[in-house]
Amino acid sequence: MASGLEGKVALITGAAQADGIGFAAATALREAGAEVVLSDLARDRQALSQRREEIGASLALHMDVTKRCEIDAALEQIQQHCGGLDIVFNNAGSPAGVGPFMEISEAQWNISLQVNLMGAVNLCQAAMPLLLKSGNASIINNASMSGLGVVANMSAYNASKFALVGLTKSLATEFGHQGVRINAICPGMVWTQMGKLETEHSRLEGESLADAKARLAGRDIVPMERWASAAEIAQAVCFLAGPQASYINGVALPVAGGMAPGL
Repeated sequence: MASGLEGKVALITGAAQADGIGFAAATALREAGAEVVLSDLARDRQALSQRREEIGASLALHMDVTKRCEIDAALEQIQQHCGGLDIVFNNAGSPAGVGPFMEISEAQWNISLQVNLMGAVNLCQAAMPLLLKSGNASIINNASMSGLGVVANMSAYNASKFALVGLTKSLATEFGHQGVRINAICPGMVWTQMGKLETEHSRLEGESLADAKARLAGRDIVPMERWASAAEIAQAVCFLAGPQASYINGVALPVAGGMAPGL
């Protein structure tokens, strides 16, 4: 059955990690028939090239979302090679803003805001002219459950993700009538590289990694009592990008197994 994504051009940021949400979304979009463009930092050049080969992506671009000049250069390549742009998945993010409030440095605050918020701002501003030409475009921002509720010791990360949800809703009101839908996904516990680091940092004294993983996704936290796979989050991205979500705009969608958002 046709997915409605055939021939669409999709740009995914933060796509170099084999076990990450970005690459999982790129894989799902490619399988649905979209023409996929991967992007990530230049330091991930080899990994990004490998990801491109694995799924037959059209382009693999080295792009820092905090640098408008790199975004502009990447979009120029996309326009020349693909002829346009229909889908943007703002997945690039940083967990730098995690820790006790009094210990989070100015540098950590800056990284959190520059990557998690301004990275999406930069790409949305730069890509909007191309998306408006599509006539039926979609932006999906990866906001996290930390953009809907908070837990302790994540103040900078929480602030950046709450701001990203606010950006999503603001852009949805501004561009929805022009043929560009803007939504956010809010994943909970996802077993990616970032999830593994979070588990490692959350281990109790004497606790194994496996026990910490089980505790963090216990029934009192996640009713489904397990972590999500990146592929499960990717299906939500595909849904919001496609025609099945044609009347969904300005939504921050939890993809978290029933996990409560926090305070």
